[in-house]
Amino acid sequence: MSTPTHRLTTAQALVRFLAAQYTERDGVRQRLIAGTWGIFGHGNVAGIGQALVEHAHVMPYHQGRNEQAMVHAAVGYARQRGRLSAQAVTTSIGPGATNLVTGAALATINRLPVLLLPGDYFAAHPADPLLQQLEHPVEADVSVNDTLRPVSRYFDRITRPEALIASALNAMRVLTDPAETGAVTLALPQDVQAEACDWPGEFFAERVWRVRRPAPDPAELAAAADAIRSASRPLIVAGGGVHHSAAEDALRALADATGIPVASTQAGKGSLRHDHPADVGGIGHTGTAVADHLARTADLVVGVGTRHTDFTTASGTLFQNPGVRFVNLNITAFDAHKLAATTLVCDARAGLTSLTGALAGHRVDAAYQAEYRAGKERWERVVEAALRADDDSAVPTQPQVLGALDAVVGDEDVVINAAGSLPGDLHKLWRARSPRQYHLEYGYSCMGYEIPAAVGVQQAAPDTPVWALVGDGTYLMMPTEIVTAVQEGLPVNVVLVQNHGYASIGGLSESVGAERFGTAYRHRVADGSFTGAPLPVDLAANAGSLGMDVLRAKSVGELREALRAARASDRPTCVYVETDPATSAPPAEAWWDVPVAEVAGREPAVLAREHYDREAARRRRHL
Repeated sequence: MSTPTHRLTTAQALVRFLAAQYTERDGVRQRLIAGTWGIFGHGNVAGIGQALVEHAHVMPYHQGRNEQAMVHAAVGYARQRGRLSAQAVTTSIGPGATNLVTGAALATINRLPVLLLPGDYFAAHPADPLLQQLEHPVEADVSVNDTLRPVSRYFDRITRPEALIASALNAMRVLTDPAETGAVTLALPQDVQAEACDWPGEFFAERVWRVRRPAPDPAELAAAADAIRSASRPLIVAGGGVHHSAAEDALRALADATGIPVASTQAGKGSLRHDHPADVGGIGHTGTAVADHLARTADLVVGVGTRHTDFTTASGTLFQNPGVRFVNLNITAFDAHKLAATTLVCDARAGLTSLTGALAGHRVDAAYQAEYRAGKERWERVVEAALRADDDSAVPTQPQVLGALDAVVGDEDVVINAAGSLPGDLHKLWRARSPRQYHLEYGYSCMGYEIPAAVGVQQAAPDTPVWALVGDGTYLMMPTEIVTAVQEGLPVNVVLVQNHGYASIGGLSESVGAERFGTAYRHRVADGSFTGAPLPVDLAANAGSLGMDVLRAKSVGELREALRAARASDRPTCVYVETDPATSAPPAEAWWDVPVAEVAGREPAVLAREHYDREAARRRRHL
């Protein structure tokens, strides 16, 4: 019997194929590609654009304003949906395609799935060169889309319609692989998009991609359990893999059974609720005093779903116990082998559940529990002092902005941030109440992520209050998706913190001897110097002009009222607040390696280098 075929263009076939893909984990099934973001131009308007019109009944379309921002929105969506559902992004050839690179890097670094469908030059070269084509003198098959190769987990250029079948299946395989996922790019030459072909009916049949939970190897499990049993001061470091695996309950069960304290990376914060007795807060350069003390004295560090970045390890200076060893539970062998660790390569939930069973009857010493719980209580007093505002008429500090928000949000709210000085304050001070509440993108720390990510999160969880926390520098990078929120009727909330410059880099600049050069927004006068007065720029008015409701808060009391009103609103709302630059945030508890000029003629740089040399001397290679 012959197989039925369907005569469709390549773009039409791709859209129909994507609409029939599903994931399943733990018996729960959902759409893999839930919708497509797009900005149309030469290169995709007649191919993918026409296909989306043709198949609008099966593939939702979302109009974006900036290509990078569309990827950020898709990443926010995928993270909120636990990586089990994703979105596609289509762009024109040329600048539309190259604008994807930053978003793709962010997705891949954070191990979050997004499907990129940039237009490409004509495969048949009927006109050469064409508009926006990069001409390479010795490699005629190179296009600007090749910039996406190093930031994609899978890349292909579809130069013939029939090549789509194998490539589309490989793309879905990578998107749904918990160890390999990230940005996936299918570059689509514009003539191939519009070319018709007879497609086998099986290509469009519903296909379910089961997201695996690999169990731990018995020998690795036994070795990890032995290492934990022999440790007197073990510490668990929870990374983003805990959330990706939905392993929070399994982690809590292990902590309850063994009494081992749990610190968290930026991606892992919220793995335990903030008031759980074993939760000691953030770890590393932006960590809490109690977590970093435990890290310095730990004889065993159990990493769960963490990449052990420089912020987590304080650039190799944090784990100072002479006999410290590591166990890494990770779904990727690449990460599990870091720091010369004993490896446990498996799904986080499966591994934690197995560890709890293997450690039955084992518990850390009561004195160790009493020590870290006392440290946790001391740190909570620090948090209360930083967040508390005793004078409702005062201009709030940035931590007091977080305190006001903490008093308004519910357990289900999602708080989004990515860059500036806010990540440090949030990691130290925010009291996460649920697994999805704390949404920090800190793998790439990309300014401009917050607002488009809030749009994606709101799409993924339409009944959840969503907050994008942005400073003025981040806002100026990418406010455009405010228009998208307005168009799609998404009631995202933007808390816009105005401090008239790059506060985080300003502080870093001062600490490394660069004297805050180029980090403040100030008037330039005739002699080339800058005045002390801020620029007459009204970012609140800008947000209003893009369609948001805007609430201006000049004091702590007004801020609280504005946040309550924003949470109750069904419209996109911006809460604008200028902050007191005299921060009440506690200082960093651990170092971060930013090299300082080895020779300099100015005293701030000379002193900064002396401090750098002292700190760098404490760096260790864990072998």
